[in-house]
Amino acid sequence: MNVCVFGAGNMGARIAEVFLTNGHNVTMLDIKEEFIERGVKTITGDLNFLVKKEKMTEERKNELLAGLKTSVDRSVAKDADFIMEVILERMDLKKDLLKELDGILPAHCIIGTNTSALSITEIASAVPARADKVIGCHFFNPAQIMKLVEVTRAIQTSDETFKTAFELMTSLGKTPVSVVEGPGFVVNRILIPMMNEAIGIYADGLASPSDIDLAMQNGAGMKSGPLHTADLVGHDVNLAIMETLYRETGDPKYRPHTLLRKMVRAGWLGVKTGKGFFTYDERGKEIPGGDLTMR
Repeated sequence: MNVCVFGAGNMGARIAEVFLTNGHNVTMLDIKEEFIERGVKTITGDLNFLVKKEKMTEERKNELLAGLKTSVDRSVAKDADFIMEVILERMDLKKDLLKELDGILPAHCIIGTNTSALSITEIASAVPARADKVIGCHFFNPAQIMKLVEVTRAIQTSDETFKTAFELMTSLGKTPVSVVEGPGFVVNRILIPMMNEAIGIYADGLASPSDIDLAMQNGAGMKSGPLHTADLVGHDVNLAIMETLYRETGDPKYRPHTLLRKMVRAGWLGVKTGKGFFTYDERGKEIPGGDLTMR
């Protein structure tokens, strides 16, 4: 299958990696060569890790990297069977991309979007003549490891599109779940408000970030506590999802905490910027004793 992945950030690169390592012809696109180079570096690092752990041969790694195509020219999608949109979590940008692709993609091509909370129905409205081909395929971070994919129908999505996408996700070794579109889908409808509540507990001075996470790990069976998870997701993404939930439902329980807004304004986005509720080195590894301290 010819697959085009639009977006070479951490999620886009690793979604491209998932398709690549499962035998598909993959082209990874972005708006700048420097973004693409960063994405290729991410994939190369993951494959080198597999070689080091003896889960992949050096020859297989080189074969995969040689087969990965990249481009800043969106017209290369003219032969795509499936695309994954993994660009910034902004409705205007996603709709603009689909409008442009509408004049490029072949009629049979399915358009998957990795949005974590935005309305797939609204995204699909950008391409009314092929809205039945649009579907949510929400991978989780890190995409090359996490098994879950939320396969989410827009109101326009056809049964054929859903069946094809669901079976494709299964063939990638993922565990897809069937979701009918609603604010936050399933996981983020539960997870992001929980993170927001953990932020509130910290802001109220009840416990340190480390102790909040330890409490949830040992008291609620979480593998990673809510604040470490929030740092991994990225606080810009967390804020965007909370704002979507609040806007779509009007329910005050989804109002983003003011501390979350403040951290985003400061650029303290978590692992990707080296500072969130914890501190991280350039490789994304936590630096011990680097809990956020309120001033």
